[in-house]
Amino acid sequence: MKPSDQTHELVKKAYGEVARRQSSCCGSSNSTISCCGDDKAFVVQDHPVPEAELGLSCGNPLAFGYINNGDVVLDLGSGAGKDVFLAAQKVGDAGRVIGVDMTPEMLALARKNAVKFFETTGLANVEFREGHIEQLPLEDASVDVVISNCVINLSTDKPQVFREVHRVLRPGGRMIVSDIVLNRPLPQTAKNDADLYASCIAGALLREEYLQAIRDAGFENVELLGDCKYAASNACGDPATAPHAEALAGVAASVTVLALR
Repeated sequence: MKPSDQTHELVKKAYGEVARRQSSCCGSSNSTISCCGDDKAFVVQDHPVPEAELGLSCGNPLAFGYINNGDVVLDLGSGAGKDVFLAAQKVGDAGRVIGVDMTPEMLALARKNAVKFFETTGLANVEFREGHIEQLPLEDASVDVVISNCVINLSTDKPQVFREVHRVLRPGGRMIVSDIVLNRPLPQTAKNDADLYASCIAGALLREEYLQAIRDAGFENVELLGDCKYAASNACGDPATAPHAEALAGVAASVTVLALR
């Protein structure tokens, strides 16, 4: 098995377990701190489907006003559907939102939540597809906006993810992603920790490497919309991050990035 395949299996196992428990790796779906280490709560209080909130966010890519009525939106690593359903309310009946995830348990949970979303809102404008974000199951130039929330850092080939995003976006399209980056290299004790990889830290790129990968994929006007450092207190009892809490303080950051096609 290739290293990338091993990593996919590691992540699928970890997030499959989260879906089965319907709770975050911090131990509760009502957790106020993301397992990805941001020091702000990104729990949406009035979410149309509260069950879709698993406490796994590290930002809020929907908060900046770049999604319009009628848009076709793609969510990378859509999980239980939290951001899919929020985006679906923004695009309305005239738009559509597609979630892509590689974890069967998450897809099953998201599709179950989609029924609740329809019952709550009357909107039937969402769908969930199985696939890897390095090989998106979408046609060229088929979406207006791509979003993602604490997922791209889990990929072993982030430049390929950004190339795929560029491929599926229409000219003039927008990518708004929240993710984990490193302000400086990780300590050696953390670099090869499998649990820390699944917790969004060990696989993260250095900040400038991450931004350069976006530019190299062909994007223009790459802009930081949000930037928040990881604090030691963010370990929140998570067994993966807690042993490294002090070493990680200030090393990682949650950023939200806008890039134009």
